[in-house]
Amino acid sequence: MLVNKDIRYTIMQISLLFLFLMAINPFAKSSPNPQSVRQLAFKRAAGLNNGISISWLEQTWAKTTIPQNAPANADFMLLKKLGFKSIRLPVAFTALGPEITTPQLFIYIDKVIKQCDNYGFKLVIDYHYGQLNDYNYLTQTPQVIDLWLKLTKRYYNTRYNNLFFEIYNEPPHMNPKVWKDAAYNIVTAIRKVDQRRTLIVGASNYNSIYELSRFERLADENIIYTFHYYEPFFFTHQGAGWVGDQVATTGVSFPYNAENFPTLNPKAKNTPGESNYRMYPRDGNEQSINDKLQIVKNWAMKYDVPVICGEYGVYNKYADLDSRCRYIKAVRKALKKLEIPGMLWDYNGSFSLFNGKPAVETLPSCMADAIGYQP
Repeated sequence: MLVNKDIRYTIMQISLLFLFLMAINPFAKSSPNPQSVRQLAFKRAAGLNNGISISWLEQTWAKTTIPQNAPANADFMLLKKLGFKSIRLPVAFTALGPEITTPQLFIYIDKVIKQCDNYGFKLVIDYHYGQLNDYNYLTQTPQVIDLWLKLTKRYYNTRYNNLFFEIYNEPPHMNPKVWKDAAYNIVTAIRKVDQRRTLIVGASNYNSIYELSRFERLADENIIYTFHYYEPFFFTHQGAGWVGDQVATTGVSFPYNAENFPTLNPKAKNTPGESNYRMYPRDGNEQSINDKLQIVKNWAMKYDVPVICGEYGVYNKYADLDSRCRYIKAVRKALKKLEIPGMLWDYNGSFSLFNGKPAVETLPSCMADAIGYQP
């Protein structure tokens, strides 16, 4: 009988300890474990597939026309009809003033969130055109954090499956460790206010796939990792004046065709464009696209984390239409095969899918085929 009493006493002690632990942590049962949080991030990433950027609030060169260029309900109806599921909204928070103030930007974002909710789109708010670099990160990172804390508090009650925060677009060619520290500090600051919002984080060197392949994931389970895919850059950015002489060679088709391959523009000599010119016969094809995207897939599988292609597309001023269509179709095909969600750049800017003002009638038939739209 003494043994039985001891056993009952021990059981009672364990029970009381359990009840005490539950009392001091009322969320113990309902709080998801890290693995389930990560699986939620995977699910949310998949929901962002077939997305497109609306490059409006990042157009620093068109500050005076931003108010009248806001996307209308008709734009969301068109995107819905074409089969898009999500919207990425790049915002130049610190580069539009004094013409467009932060409070004004918040009002614009409020409207886009409402439109996305009305038309069934998921939305990514992206911090565009930051000034962070190796030399100023100690002063710039707090500024980025301050902005995100305002956004986090403002949209705290917006549904978590519908709204995502991309903490910083295309961190520059900087020390990867410096960027990782900055990213960690931004994420940590947001988490002090909101533990449930899914965040989107990329690597340095402008969301490079190669830098991502060397990046060590952050100690946060609710993150989707992003990369931008414009390779071969020699084709996708041909003639883009803001890039410089390295893309001065135009008339480049996709895939590579020896019969119509242009001569190297003299301006591109002694720049990366010269080596890209020599490599294009090897890089300008679907197999190369698959091989390079596989690098990202391998990294994602190594860390068991979700990834998303946050941007892909073709500058449309010099690339011929058929080549643009073939390229976009090839990238979408590769992303689908690797089960990587993708978001096009962009809706109505210089990478637009349309020939003119966005409309079903201005969507070329080859582009409709590339994005899988069937009238």
